[in-house]
Amino acid sequence: MTEDTTTREAISLLQDLGLQEYEARCFMALNKLPSGTAKEIHEISDVPRTRVYDAIRVLESQGLVEVQHTSPQVYRAVSIDEATQTLRQKYDNRIETLETHLRNTDVREADGDEQVQEVWSLTGHEAIESRTIELIDEAESEIALIVVDEDILSEPLFDGLQAAADRDISLVLGGRTDAVTETLGDRLSTTHVFETGLDWLTGIERDDEVAISRILLVDRETLLVGSYYPNTAGSDANEQAVFARGLENGIVVLLRRLVTAGLPQIKDPGA
Repeated sequence: MTEDTTTREAISLLQDLGLQEYEARCFMALNKLPSGTAKEIHEISDVPRTRVYDAIRVLESQGLVEVQHTSPQVYRAVSIDEATQTLRQKYDNRIETLETHLRNTDVREADGDEQVQEVWSLTGHEAIESRTIELIDEAESEIALIVVDEDILSEPLFDGLQAAADRDISLVLGGRTDAVTETLGDRLSTTHVFETGLDWLTGIERDDEVAISRILLVDRETLLVGSYYPNTAGSDANEQAVFARGLENGIVVLLRRLVTAGLPQIKDPGA
């Protein structure tokens, strides 16, 4: 039986949430019926009839299906609200269990007492935003952020910056355009905001040229630099970034000087 796009996507999502394919197909079939026998579920779901019974037993044990003990037996899915609540709770429980196991995992200590110097890369807008906010949350004294691509401005970012300001962290924010600086100034009125004037960061002269999306300097020793292709569809998903830690790290020193060149009120401690 031909499936529509909605059914295919729903089955895929149910599998992501832990159901096997036949279980997901049977559950979707029952969502199309007020109730149904194994034969009716088989006809709608394309699940072999002998496998319908196994799938239904699993769905029943998980609280997703109810059974009427007639001859033949009749099945029906629980309400959508009840099903989503059950699946959400199951998913949350797995995340909590995973978190517990991860926190209880023994971590090997680094050898020696040398200062940690790191360079890492990230891909994808969501991952980069998450790391940006994490670094902002970790700041102890100073945050300098240059916003080149206004698409990176988000509520979580504003919340993180405001929380840092509330902790008396020194904030200096730069925007490449008037629109960006005005938005930053309006949302974070107690913070110094300036226009960078670093037009070369955009890289829009050629279609294949990479542009900088953000530069974040935290406590003068941790840097995150994001980049993307401005003329590529879905550039948010294609954003990439590198971030480096360690005051003696050569990349950190180099990029810190670049950032402080655009922030004249911050003296470069490495100068």
